[in-house]
Amino acid sequence: MNLFTAILTDAAAAGTLTLPVILGYVVIFGGIMYFLIIRPQKKQQKQQDELMNSLEIGDSVCTTGGFYGVVIDKVDENVIIVEFGSNKNCRIPMKKTAIVEVEKPYDPNKAAAKETSTTPEEPKKSLFGKKDELK
Repeated sequence: MNLFTAILTDAAAAGTLTLPVILGYVVIFGGIMYFLIIRPQKKQQKQQDELMNSLEIGDSVCTTGGFYGVVIDKVDENVIIVEFGSNKNCRIPMKKTAIVEVEKPYDPNKAAAKETSTTPEEPKKSLFGKKDELK
């Protein structure tokens, strides 16, 4: 730190480093710090909040410890009960913030609605360019 102040005082004494230049550097480095650190962190926090708000009973989740389970109950706004394993005996209350991934259960009604709303698919081409027949 003393080296930095010595360089600043020597440059200021020589008249080459003025206050607007120093303030310009501070603004530039502040902008770099914002775009490299603060902005991505806020974006990730927003995605995590959306993930926590979308949790519902029956969702498959992955915890920070790497365990996969199913949400079976919501205790309050921050705590859920997750069931691990297939024996139905391992039910653990945990905070929502310990959830890393959420996978919604398959809903055939939504899938059918999605299939009817899309355009019909063209026959896929095989490896050698010939059209496969739909059977």
